[in-house]
Amino acid sequence: MAAADTPSASTLRRRDLCSRGIRLARKMRSDVADLLDIYVERQGLDASVSVAAVEGVPAAAVEHWSEQTGTQRLLDNLAAYRAFRALLAQMLEEQREQLGDADAALGRALAAVLLQVSAFAYHLEELLELESRRPPGDDGDGPPAPPRLSLFEQKLRGLGVLRELAQWAVRSMRDLRQLARPSPGPSSAPGTAEGQ
Repeated sequence: MAAADTPSASTLRRRDLCSRGIRLARKMRSDVADLLDIYVERQGLDASVSVAAVEGVPAAAVEHWSEQTGTQRLLDNLAAYRAFRALLAQMLEEQREQLGDADAALGRALAAVLLQVSAFAYHLEELLELESRRPPGDDGDGPPAPPRLSLFEQKLRGLGVLRELAQWAVRSMRDLRQLARPSPGPSSAPGTAEGQ
């Protein structure tokens, strides 16, 4: 007879999915950092330029991160990556319109990160289903269509998207590590702010 403290099959499955998710997020973070370098160089931007928050993408920083439940973490992550999927597809389209095949390296790097974001969103949906929580429907709409932007504003928005995506990859690793832990009970330190 199995010992009482033997992890259940669903607990082991959750740990496995979290471990794989952490590896996916780590790889995505690395690839986004490389893409940021290429993007800044090819778009002729200053890497230190300040960019406003991107409409439609929730901020990765959470004021009371330690108070979130595992389900809240997964839902926040899923909403963010669905938004990133739409924004990256838009960036890829704009890049093709502006440069055509003249900058294939940037196009390939953007497409590769878009694929990773899509795969990660599906991974999060799988985790939500394991938590007996049906993922919210995806209309495929993503964030609302932004107002018509100038070429320079498009470049800045793209920079903002990539920076926030890099922050989300870091947050996702933390969220999945938290989710993989055995659930002790409520946090003993409410109100602890854990930003980026």
